[in-house]
Amino acid sequence: MKICFLADAGSSHTIKWCDFFKKIGYEVHVISFNYGEIVGVKVHTLGIDKKDINVDTSLKKIRYITKLFEIKKIIKKISPDILHAHYASSYGLIGALTSFHPYILSVWGSDVYLFPKKGKIFKKILEFNLKNADIIFSTSKHMAVETNKYSKKSIVLTPFGIDVQKFKPYEVKKSDEKIRICIIKSLEKVYGIDLAIKAFSELCERYDDLELIIGGDGTQKEALIKLADELGHGEKINFLGKLNWKEIVDVYNSCHFGVFPSMSESFGVSALEAQACGIPVIVSDVGGFPEVVDNNNSGFIFEKGNLDELKKLMEKLINSKQLRDSMGIRGREFVLSNYKEEDCFKEVINIYDEIIK
Repeated sequence: MKICFLADAGSSHTIKWCDFFKKIGYEVHVISFNYGEIVGVKVHTLGIDKKDINVDTSLKKIRYITKLFEIKKIIKKISPDILHAHYASSYGLIGALTSFHPYILSVWGSDVYLFPKKGKIFKKILEFNLKNADIIFSTSKHMAVETNKYSKKSIVLTPFGIDVQKFKPYEVKKSDEKIRICIIKSLEKVYGIDLAIKAFSELCERYDDLELIIGGDGTQKEALIKLADELGHGEKINFLGKLNWKEIVDVYNSCHFGVFPSMSESFGVSALEAQACGIPVIVSDVGGFPEVVDNNNSGFIFEKGNLDELKKLMEKLINSKQLRDSMGIRGREFVLSNYKEEDCFKEVINIYDEIIK
């Protein structure tokens, strides 16, 4: 089978999709606005800056629509069995305008949570994109409900699976001399990292043996470093920058639990990766997070933005090695039972096979 993805070639999620289908023998192509390389996959780059894709103004967005003729030529040359767009606004619009079928559209998060709320024209664009898709995929139930505000079509749930051979606990035991807490997310306001820093800093007033590890990069990095210093515990907070998957696994295995206090979240793959590595997690009650954490068993779910509740749950895990260990074990079991990569992709394979018939 020959698949053509309309997607950001630099995204870890796009790479995950490509790697899986390449591994099972599909011929995979990616048409990407911005530059990217994926081993074993033909990437057709259109040379558009990400800033012009993510801007709020319609006039700026016209720039990538001007690439439509070039994209149609590429698709004709590839002659794929399926065209599959990842992200319902930018790539979704291009996919809809190609008039190619069968056409699948995956919603990712901000494309349905934020994009249509920018104004009437943005809402109409999203509705048009969804209308022109033969099948719509969503990674979480919560996001499927949000998508159905703009389309009456049935939404197929295709949760992100975890490669449990990569994301797994190490045999070496971590030191309990210092409790290490981690958060690995893009450093953007929506992920509530400032709340984690505030909770951690208050706990440092009562506990000397704490360290906060923050992995990721983004527009809020300088502001978060400044906040950590202003609260007086910057020396205990380690900003690691952007990490590859192996470095992420190393961080999870060196830490005692993870904290993910997002203000908005489409799915929650970061929480699943942490649990797959055998550590408990604390997540906010937004988006797909409640679907990917077994509350009070593999981790805790707290009210979005509630600093006191987050702090109390962090303190519970700080004070109990037994609780951390038992939750870590259950977290790994939860991922193995519900979110193994090959199991999650089975539904996609079945739909691909069915749609080309």
